[in-house]
Amino acid sequence: MLKVKARKQIDKASINKILVRATNWVGDVVMTLPALEAIKKTFPSSSIAVLAKPWVLPLFENHPAVNEVISFKKGEGAFTGFSEILRTVSLIRKKRFDLAILFQNAFEAAALAFFGNVRYRIGYNTDGRGFLLTHSVLRTEEVLKFHQTDYYIYLLRAMGWQPDFTDHVNPDPRTGFPSVFLAREYTEKGRIIIESNGMNTNDFLIGLNPGAIFGGAKRWPADRFAKIGDLAVENWGAKVLVLGSKNETDICRNLCSSMTRKALNLCGRTSLGEAMGIIGLCRFFVTNDSGLMHIAAALGVPTIAIFGPTDPVATGPRGPSTKIIRHDTRCAPCLKPECPDDHRCMLSIEPEEVWEEMKTMRRST
Repeated sequence: MLKVKARKQIDKASINKILVRATNWVGDVVMTLPALEAIKKTFPSSSIAVLAKPWVLPLFENHPAVNEVISFKKGEGAFTGFSEILRTVSLIRKKRFDLAILFQNAFEAAALAFFGNVRYRIGYNTDGRGFLLTHSVLRTEEVLKFHQTDYYIYLLRAMGWQPDFTDHVNPDPRTGFPSVFLAREYTEKGRIIIESNGMNTNDFLIGLNPGAIFGGAKRWPADRFAKIGDLAVENWGAKVLVLGSKNETDICRNLCSSMTRKALNLCGRTSLGEAMGIIGLCRFFVTNDSGLMHIAAALGVPTIAIFGPTDPVATGPRGPSTKIIRHDTRCAPCLKPECPDDHRCMLSIEPEEVWEEMKTMRRST
């Protein structure tokens, strides 16, 4: 049972302007989107502004629940960070928000809302920040067992707000699948990138995502992704797209060089918005546990997610057409960025198993 330490009850009728402090990473943001919808359902007449890091802004720019996005450009340097905090606090004060809902668990998120004079401030009681919150939700062991999508929704349920998700195609009507709303410009940019590389949006496009920022333990070997790409070309006449961040350039290059068929390597060559537009054009997406995995699932693209050291119960993709492939091993999920042993959780998964699941999924969609 969730408990809230509160100074006073919130009169929902008095809430006109809401500030949401977003999480910082792509996958985490996608998993907050049902909770963002829940806020809009709870306060349908209120204006919602999202405060977020620049690299995740495309996930909010076209979302129907969001009226404004505010970029929080805090840098790594002490002076840059302090000046950006001052600028942001001043901006929050000027906008006179009635309510702040903090999806980010950091002390800083609560401090921004506190010094920004937001009347009501809701968040989990993490990082010693409870005294900065007017409504501090206790994060119990039970809460930590939730899928991250539910984790953020239960922050609202702890307040007694019960959003209805029956309009989502979901076996559990208590929560909604995340939905990414693509801006038209990103879909168009995705199309241009595809066509400028000699492909067509009507082709059977398959996206492969061999990277994972968390660490090497989350990565299924690039040569196994390559085998999937070759099978898709040979059996389905597919066109293969390889996506990832600049930090994953070597991994994606290894994938392409391991294929006997041609693939289009877009790793590090797209913005997040462009990558979203390209993924939305795919007929399949095969991926490690990553931010792009969550985007593909939220776009309704048939998604095969390969899991090893991380826990799909907590961070698995949620969407109308997703499949998780993992093997039970004595050490998984270990949540370690690098494997100290033989990496059996990932190496025990063969390309043929993934391919069979893809064929099954294609027959059912």
